[in-house]
Amino acid sequence: MNTARRPERRTELLAAGAASVTVVLWASAFVSIRSAGTAYSPGALALGRLLAGALTLGVICLVRREGLPPRSTWRGIAVSGVLWFGFYMVALNWGEQEVDAGTAALVVNIGPLLIALLGARFLGDRLPPRLLAGMAVSFAGAVTVGLSMSGGGGSSLLGVVLCLLAAVAYAGGVVAQKPALGQASALQATTFGCLVGAVMCLPFAGQLVGDAADAPVSATLNMVYLGVFPTALAFTTWAYALARTTAGRMGATTYAVPSLVVLMSWLALGEVPGVLTLAGGALCLAGVAVSRSRAGDVRAAAPEETEQRAERQETAPRPEGAETPK
Repeated sequence: MNTARRPERRTELLAAGAASVTVVLWASAFVSIRSAGTAYSPGALALGRLLAGALTLGVICLVRREGLPPRSTWRGIAVSGVLWFGFYMVALNWGEQEVDAGTAALVVNIGPLLIALLGARFLGDRLPPRLLAGMAVSFAGAVTVGLSMSGGGGSSLLGVVLCLLAAVAYAGGVVAQKPALGQASALQATTFGCLVGAVMCLPFAGQLVGDAADAPVSATLNMVYLGVFPTALAFTTWAYALARTTAGRMGATTYAVPSLVVLMSWLALGEVPGVLTLAGGALCLAGVAVSRSRAGDVRAAAPEETEQRAERQETAPRPEGAETPK
């Protein structure tokens, strides 16, 4: 039995490692967006990021000789590309220019909650108590971080609506991508999703050319970084992990992002966090730890495993003359 569980345990560790890479790179994206966003408009920044990501992923696909994903997955990849790679990035970039960082964090962080609910409704994912409890703790931490970072008078109704739409698009994109990963590889799903998002953002090509002509080199390098690492690499590791766990559990993992953003802003930008911000970040991490715990799942699965074992014993061949257990 221990030997049989080793491959499963190895898969779990690889998925957890991939999710960790995703979370760290997505957290770093917030710092880069703040830099590049001063020189690039929301649509231009999204298009430049997606073009850099698509080029990187295309080269990797050629080297690995990845073909087209199965036709049955095209719909899910296309929906994910439109909602998550395209609409989400533009709406989030635009929303963060209309509201302060704290308000944006508050609104966008309803995304993992929506993922869990949509996953239960459309994918049949279970909502174990530990997942719900962990998400509640993490959301409380996100609210604490957001309130500590919010500035007076920095919000607008348009910005709040844009961040809300970004959260909905994020959740919808994840739920659409999950079934496609049953047949397509993580690299295929990410590459073609990124291509779909880039095509969707092509109307911003004129803005991208104009902004690039006036942007400082540091802003352009940040845009390229966003495409290569938080997009090409992080979305691929996300897809790898998502294929091996539920959408709700993966969504809950992203609650570690706010605490890492606080830490990176402290180290990279010299923005010293307050006590309330640090407390909120600690809550986010604690909630992720609870939601990723499998103890609740094991208890829930135990009765089912016992029943299946009993059925196998009843249907197993018996020696001649042996009595059926009463």
